[in-house]
Amino acid sequence: MIDFLKLSSPCYALDETLLDRNLAVIDRVRRETGVEIIVALKACAMWSIFPELAKHSDGATASSLAEARLVLEEFGKPAHTYAPVYTDAEFDEIVRCSDHITFNSLSQFERFGQRALINGISCGLRINPQYSPVETDLYNPCVAGSRLGVTAERLDAAGGLPVGVEGLHFHVLCESRPEHLRLALEAVECHFGNYLDKVAWLNMGGGHLMTHADYDCDELIALLKEFRTRHPHLRLIMEPGSAFTWRTGYLVSTVEDIVENSGVTTAMLDVSFACHMPDCLEMPYKPAIVGAHEPAEGERRWRMGGTSCLAGDYYGDWSFDHELRVGERIVFEDMIHYTMVKTTMFNGVHHPAIVIVRRDGRPEIVREFGYEDFKNRMS
Repeated sequence: MIDFLKLSSPCYALDETLLDRNLAVIDRVRRETGVEIIVALKACAMWSIFPELAKHSDGATASSLAEARLVLEEFGKPAHTYAPVYTDAEFDEIVRCSDHITFNSLSQFERFGQRALINGISCGLRINPQYSPVETDLYNPCVAGSRLGVTAERLDAAGGLPVGVEGLHFHVLCESRPEHLRLALEAVECHFGNYLDKVAWLNMGGGHLMTHADYDCDELIALLKEFRTRHPHLRLIMEPGSAFTWRTGYLVSTVEDIVENSGVTTAMLDVSFACHMPDCLEMPYKPAIVGAHEPAEGERRWRMGGTSCLAGDYYGDWSFDHELRVGERIVFEDMIHYTMVKTTMFNGVHHPAIVIVRRDGRPEIVREFGYEDFKNRMS
C-alpha cells in the first residue's frame, strides 16, 4: 500500500505493480490472437515508462508531429501516425518519424500520399462505418456530419480505394466491451466488405478497455480469432489508449482550506479539475477518491474545489468517515490516462509533479514543473 503522505503534493503517481498487471493482460491477447497491439500516445505520453511499454506492445501510434517524434525518439521505433489533417510545414518530418500513415480523407491522400509512398510508408485511409456505441457527442466520431473518416458512400462515389492505399483504419469505441467491437466489425464488413480483400491491414483503433476488471478477454480473443478466420490475409492492429494505464495510478492532492456557503462544504485543493482532470468536467464523470464513498441520506457531504479561478472548477459530492482537515491528503484514483496529456497551465496554477512508485515501494519523482514551464509557453 502506498503511503501517500510520503508523496509530494500535488503529483500524478504511477504504481509499477499495477502497470505490470495490465501489461500481462495485453500480452495474453497479443499472444493468443496474433493481433498487433500498439500504444496510443493520445491517452498517455508518459515517456519515462516507454521502455516498459515497448516490451509488451508492437509499437505506438501518434496523432501529431510531436507525438510521432516522441515515439521515434523515446519508444525506439517509427510511429503509426494518424491525424485529422496534415500540413505542408510538418508532413516531411512526420514521414521521417513514421512507418505507417493513415489519411483522414481522400483529398489528404491525394495531396500528400505520393510523398509518403516514395519514402516507403505504408499508407492507410480512415473509414467511418457509421456505428459507434459512444453516447457523448464530444467523444463520438460517427455523429452525423462527422469530420473523421470516409464513409462507404463517399469512397464508392470516388471510384474506390486510391492506388497506394494498403490499409483501412476505423476508430469508433471508447472504454468499450467486446460486444461493441463485434458490432463495429459487422458495420465495417457491411459497408466496406468489398474493400477488405484489397488491403493488407486493418487498424481497429482504440477504446478496447481489455484491462477493466469486468472486461471479458475470452470473448475478445474468440471474436478476433473468428474475424481472422474470415479475413486471414489481414494484419490486424489495435491501438488501445486507456487499457495500458487503466487504474495504474493516482492524482495526489492536499486540502488547503475548507469553505462553507449556503449549506455546501467545499474542501479547497491544490489541484484543479479544469486543469488537471478535464475529462471529469467534459464527459462528465465523477472520479473515485481513496477512502471516500457515495453520500447516504443525511450524511455529511463534501464538495472538492479546484485551485483555478474558474467558477465551475469543482465536483461533488463525496462522504468520508471523518471530518476533513486542512493538510489532509485527497487522492483521486485512476488518474494516469487522459490526464497528463490534457493538462493546462490556465491561471498559472501549479502543475502536478510526475512520480513513479517502483516495485519495491520507493517513490521516484521523474518530472517537476515550475514557473519557467509556465513562462516558456507564453511570449
